[in-house]
Amino acid sequence: MLTAKNLTKKFESGTSELIALNNVSISVQEGEFVAITGKSGSGKSTLLYQLGLLDKPTSGEIFLNNKNVTNIDDDARTRIRLRELGYVFQDYATLPALTALENVMLPLLMLGEDKAQATKLATKALESVGLGPRLHNLPSQLSGGEQQRVSIARAIGHDPAILFADEPTANLDSATSQMVLDAFLELHRDGQTIIMVTHEPEYAKLANRVIHLTDGQITV
Repeated sequence: MLTAKNLTKKFESGTSELIALNNVSISVQEGEFVAITGKSGSGKSTLLYQLGLLDKPTSGEIFLNNKNVTNIDDDARTRIRLRELGYVFQDYATLPALTALENVMLPLLMLGEDKAQATKLATKALESVGLGPRLHNLPSQLSGGEQQRVSIARAIGHDPAILFADEPTANLDSATSQMVLDAFLELHRDGQTIIMVTHEPEYAKLANRVIHLTDGQITV
């Protein structure tokens, strides 16, 4: 489903150069739950940003469903991100004036769904992460874990091919983190392909496969 070949990402600052990724190659199969782990600064989030088409590598290639998407133009990248990929980040990024349901409906409406269909899809997504009784609550009326599950529902509302998660439990306590991870595991059992960055080894073990990064390279 997703293949990266010889990915390298360099950042330049004045006369210095930081190699965040160094010749990384991986392949993710449909239905897999893959965890990317490593210490702070190891290149975890940088790799996820390349795989999720949120940034472009300095060199190397990325293939999505056998199509080379490395050098496609910005409009094409945006279309793929909106229609085929989903994202969950540390920051829940819920809109405070909108209910949980409205937060999940918004991107669906932007994709062209009518209100009735957007409501149906958003409700289904929220129910799938255990928030059926909280559809009409504002973010201020939800716990941190519930807000993160709203962001997960928003990411899966359009049935993405791949769900990317960058440290989704970073701002949560251990009990709440487990609730969020349980939501990911339930999605995975239903066939969702997931790529998750985490610095917590015990959370990484929940995945089918763990990719460990050290100084921008895959290590065993």
